[in-house]
Amino acid sequence: MNNSEIVKEILEEFRKNFSQKNLDGMRRFGINVENGFGTSSQFFKELAKKYKKNHEVASLLWQTGVHDARILAGYLAEPKKLTIKQMNEWMQDFNSWDICDSTLMRLFNYSPLAYDLAFKWVNQEGEYQRRAGFVLMASLSVHDKNREDKDFIAFFPLIKKYSTDERNFVKKAVNWCIRQIGKRNLLLNKAAINLSEELLTSESKSAQWIAKGALRELKDKKYQDYILRRSEKQNKK
Repeated sequence: MNNSEIVKEILEEFRKNFSQKNLDGMRRFGINVENGFGTSSQFFKELAKKYKKNHEVASLLWQTGVHDARILAGYLAEPKKLTIKQMNEWMQDFNSWDICDSTLMRLFNYSPLAYDLAFKWVNQEGEYQRRAGFVLMASLSVHDKNREDKDFIAFFPLIKKYSTDERNFVKKAVNWCIRQIGKRNLLLNKAAINLSEELLTSESKSAQWIAKGALRELKDKKYQDYILRRSEKQNKK
């Protein structure tokens, strides 16, 4: 079976498992379900296991424009085969927060190109495109174990600049970004708290909302203890 035939087979799998109930539930969570089949997360995992990594199939799935196909593309594509051109094209296609977040966390996050692109994407005007930059920053904060603290502090001017963006999916991503950076270690926790306290003094309601949410979590004893244990473990290595 060639790659085009595999894509046709996958699309048929989606059709057979169509769920209006799932689509209705997704819509309530602010997901754009246009051109979607309501595929469950469990079924995505089953399909990913069945079809395995295949960058060409992933690229063809993305080109269909089908919501579910684009989610699955993030499972099947290979990070090392990504190019800046492909990543930029997919980013421009984001039209729903779930496709944005899933693609970034399952795929783009593992590309060596990700860090530099995060700086560029937050300057995009589109809501999901700007969100992509901040979600990528948040995801790198979790998964890029070898990057230095200064590399994450370098995100702060952009966080501050766009904390005034009132759009729902942008401000939530900015909040997420601060919280993830601040949970990386004690130094970044303090830096993220200081940044949040600065944002709290802003006249922007969006910046204030972002700051309150971040401070609530970053100052929480449970997270403080977690960060302390994590730092102690890293220092012993």
